Amino acid sequence: MDGEEAGEEMTLQSKSTDGGFESKSDIDSLHPRDIDAFWLQRNVSKHCKDPVLAQKKAQECLDILGTATDDRDLENRLVRCIGYEQFGFLRVLRRYPAMILHCTLLAQAQSPQERAELEAKMKVDPKLALILKQLRETTGSGDNVADERSRKASQRVARLRETAKGDVDGDKMSSDDAKGVVANAIDLASLTFSQGSHLMANKRCQLPEGSFRTQKKGYEEVHVPALRPKPFDQDESLLKIEKLPAYAKPAFDGFKTLNRIQTRLYNAAMKTDENLLLCAPTGAGKTNVALLCIMHELGQHINADGSINKDNFKIIYIAPMRSLVQEMVGNFNKRLSSYGIKVDELTGDHQLSRQQIIETQVIVCTPEKWDVVTRRGGDERAYINLVRLIIFDEIHLLHDDRGPILEAIVARTLRATEAVAAGGISASGASVASPDSIRLVGLSATLPNYADVATFLRVDVDKGLFYFDNSFRPVPLEQQYIGITEKKAVKRFQLMNEIVYDKVVEHAGRNQILVFVHSRKETGKTARAVRDMCLEKDTLGLFMKDKNASTMVLRQEAEQVKNTELKDLLPYGFGMHHAGMSRVDRTLVEDLFADRHIQVLVSTATLAWGVNLPAHTVIIKGTQVRKACCWYDDWFPSTKM
Repeated sequence: MDGEEAGEEMTLQSKSTDGGFESKSDIDSLHPRDIDAFWLQRNVSKHCKDPVLAQKKAQECLDILGTATDDRDLENRLVRCIGYEQFGFLRVLRRYPAMILHCTLLAQAQSPQERAELEAKMKVDPKLALILKQLRETTGSGDNVADERSRKASQRVARLRETAKGDVDGDKMSSDDAKGVVANAIDLASLTFSQGSHLMANKRCQLPEGSFRTQKKGYEEVHVPALRPKPFDQDESLLKIEKLPAYAKPAFDGFKTLNRIQTRLYNAAMKTDENLLLCAPTGAGKTNVALLCIMHELGQHINADGSINKDNFKIIYIAPMRSLVQEMVGNFNKRLSSYGIKVDELTGDHQLSRQQIIETQVIVCTPEKWDVVTRRGGDERAYINLVRLIIFDEIHLLHDDRGPILEAIVARTLRATEAVAAGGISASGASVASPDSIRLVGLSATLPNYADVATFLRVDVDKGLFYFDNSFRPVPLEQQYIGITEKKAVKRFQLMNEIVYDKVVEHAGRNQILVFVHSRKETGKTARAVRDMCLEKDTLGLFMKDKNASTMVLRQEAEQVKNTELKDLLPYGFGMHHAGMSRVDRTLVEDLFADRHIQVLVSTATLAWGVNLPAHTVIIKGTQVRKACCWYDDWFPSTKM
């Protein structure tokens, strides 16, 4: 039934359709294309003569199909709704609940946007994706589908004859040739892997040696021991800071040696202009590798008297989160102050004028901000053309929703350098930096397909690609995976909070804990839930002592906080952190946690991208996240884990 007819009249009179669902063949022959917006109502009307009541019961059936928890619940609720009299119809509803539900919803969609959202949800589920594919295929048997494909092939052959104009011998192109055309045609849509990284191709998952499982009420725990650090090679030693060039030593004041990873990258970072890609665990010292690259660039602009020519270069450090940008600005300002180098941030919280950008040598910014800057033309490109080094922190964001922004920045940079190599002038007519002067450095904590990203960044695999597994982690990481077996959503949510509470109490008073959640609203809800459980079970004393200095500090700082939820949590030793909070509140929480006043901090991914805060235990609550562009939950990416 067309959408216009559906809009005019939602209540249909009972139709005398042939038969019902009395035979097995009737049940087996149901096809997605047989189901329209009023399929349910027509079948209910066969035994319910009141059209208004039939419409009501059809809507109830649709609701049951969408909310039933299991097959038994589905059967019981359907029987109560339409009775035993329609036994054949009940069998169909029980056999094809997903098909009937989603085909009906698709047919009842009131707008193209609503239909597109539902189709996007169906593509995520393999079974629903098959139903969607059947809807889009030609109605009929396999022979009819083959005939349709053959007809389309014949049309393509006809077009080839017209365009070839004699080059193709039309008399010799038979139906067999047409079949060959079909065989050579590739259906790209059918090859699209809509599941993304949700499914694994591995048939077996083998846990590392020493792992074990624990079954508990409502959930299962899998414990994975930490990897043993790899021993040093016979000829391997740490590079001492005193062996660095004289101009680079002040940047590493307080260090005696570089660590293993930094030592291995020293020659590539300090003695060459090669593009680099470093994949190493969190806490492995990637920031110092970035600083080595900065030192190499500074060394190329040192005057004869030892001063630095600050007007000849700019360095861009791109970080994914504003909180990480602020941390890197503080770090670089401290370590580059002796050189007179100005470091500033460019984010939504802190804007820079054109003059400020010109006066700044190291700009730390988010991808979106630098993307906007590089899109500008005219005179404003003058300072962009001075860029000699771009450092991408957390480069595995290429696989995230913000990946296209990073791709655009890299592609625009490479295009500018290649334009000079080809003709010496950019497309806009402005002069740009020479192709050998812009160095790209990628830093990543987790990047499984590092070879692909190295190719994208134009990294020489033999000279500039470095990959280190978790055995190089400075602090060994023990992991626990908890799978909740509870089916009901409410109980599952409560159980997750109880598990978080149990894990937090294990380390209460001894170690600091970071709890990561996937929405801003969830930060306050989780922190309050754990705090309330502590009050209920009288375990709050494990976190805070009445006359402890930290208690006094937290109570004083809570009075200055703008966020009402944070004001309520701070006196108990709990904190929350997300990008929606004011910058003052975020900085206060970071400082209090760094000074060990806050014992439990619940945060979003704002802190997950590398903000260096001391934490002995990290809890990631939940593996599903609500996508901003859709109305359904998606799996949390493994790269972010």
